[in-house]
Amino acid sequence: MLFLKQSVALLSVLIVLNARLIAQSSASLPHSTPEAEGVSSQGIIDFLDAANKSKTEFHSFMLLRHGKVIAEGWWNPYRADLRHTLYSCSKSFTATAVGFAIHEKKLSLDDKVVSFFPDQLPDTVSKFLSGLTVKDVLMMSDGMDPDPTSKAGIYTDWVKAFLATPILYEPGTKFLYNSLGTYMLSAIVQKVTGEKVIDYLTPRLFEPLGIKNIDWETDTKGINTGGWGLRVKTEDMAKFAELFLQKGMWNGKQVLPQGWVEEASTAKIIQHPDLPQSKKDSSDWEQGYCYQMWRCRHNAYRGDGAFGQFMIVMPDEDVALAITAETSDMQDEINLVWKYLLPAMHKEKLNADAKTTALLQQKIKALSVPLPAKNTSKMAETISGKTYAIEQNKKHLQSIGFSFKNDMCHVTLKTDTAADYAFDFAPGKWQQGTTNKPGPSLTAGDIEIRTMLFPAKTEGSYTWKDDNTLQLVLRYIESPHTEYITCHFEGSSLDLSDENSFDYGKNKMVMKASLQ
Repeated sequence: MLFLKQSVALLSVLIVLNARLIAQSSASLPHSTPEAEGVSSQGIIDFLDAANKSKTEFHSFMLLRHGKVIAEGWWNPYRADLRHTLYSCSKSFTATAVGFAIHEKKLSLDDKVVSFFPDQLPDTVSKFLSGLTVKDVLMMSDGMDPDPTSKAGIYTDWVKAFLATPILYEPGTKFLYNSLGTYMLSAIVQKVTGEKVIDYLTPRLFEPLGIKNIDWETDTKGINTGGWGLRVKTEDMAKFAELFLQKGMWNGKQVLPQGWVEEASTAKIIQHPDLPQSKKDSSDWEQGYCYQMWRCRHNAYRGDGAFGQFMIVMPDEDVALAITAETSDMQDEINLVWKYLLPAMHKEKLNADAKTTALLQQKIKALSVPLPAKNTSKMAETISGKTYAIEQNKKHLQSIGFSFKNDMCHVTLKTDTAADYAFDFAPGKWQQGTTNKPGPSLTAGDIEIRTMLFPAKTEGSYTWKDDNTLQLVLRYIESPHTEYITCHFEGSSLDLSDENSFDYGKNKMVMKASLQ
């Protein structure tokens, strides 16, 4: 009898484990080879070669054809298991939450924005404000000018700040990119559902697609920022693009409301209708705007985020593509897709070439962002154990201390806000770490609009640029950005600069420091 009970218990455990394995398996995307899905491996190789030579620093890509992953890669130290800050790709997820809420009859496209916030309206409600609809906000035609997003860094009540912004043009008639408008969509969804967008989407979108361990920034009121701040993995981005490619179907089930993909992905407004056709033809930002998505050339459309985050859907080719990166020229980045990947796609299966297949795998395996050179200096012995007091500065840095041991460089930063941060940097390789130090992020003008998600994962490396100049490279690897701290030592003095990767060398501010 005891043996029977043990056997039944073991069988129950095995059933549970098997169910979990099936769930895990169904959550991941199927894989195939490029040629089996009609794509040339050489074309992907050419894309990777061009990517590595371009002005864009690529962090990952995942390419799907006919619903199967045919190529994927991460530039070391970025990894498949890491999330990545999406910036405005977040908007496409917020719009999807609106789509679900409409389907569940919690709101409609024609609902007036003011109707959701009667207690936060300005003293005078203009005709244009009273007429502003959910649809107007979805298609970035709020009628405001300039974009009021910078107000998010000034006011604690973002809803009130948005509603107090003058509307100069009739809503629905003029395009202006408005991230605070997307925040309003998030606030509306939370108002009518009682849940943050991330929680509302979890059973409806994230769980059916097997998307887990994600997070989303919030404002001080506990509302997801909507227009930015979502972090998901590259595969999750690819799944979202593939879901739209399949018109909302996933594993034979209709996940998105019927017809929402067509409604959300067709052009609703033209960005600059008076622009010469020649300029329109060369730009992926002049093909029309949808519901928090952009139309592209080649009959494609996309979600995109600052510094080069893309979720691209190519219906004519049955292709979905996810890219994470950091770049100052997103058009140049997407041009590589059209120049190298698009011509590599064919209607029929192709014959695989063993040599080319092996070369593609070799290229993918070798993907890496630039690693600081492993240089040494006797100065390391001189400054080890020393702390330097930094003059008053906009970075709020108060002191920096150094300690060298077994080739590792341990750095301690103190700020005038009483916060202390410690980092380890390795020579000629990356050193993993975590920090609560706010990292580089996009601002609206001089206003910081981001609420950081902590702790942040980092990778640190150091190099001696010359005998007296130490450079610390700190990658925030769940974001597109990197921090460069450069220290030039002269006797008991130190000249220090702390720069972000997206404006490196442009606005360099040198801070003076001296031995404590």
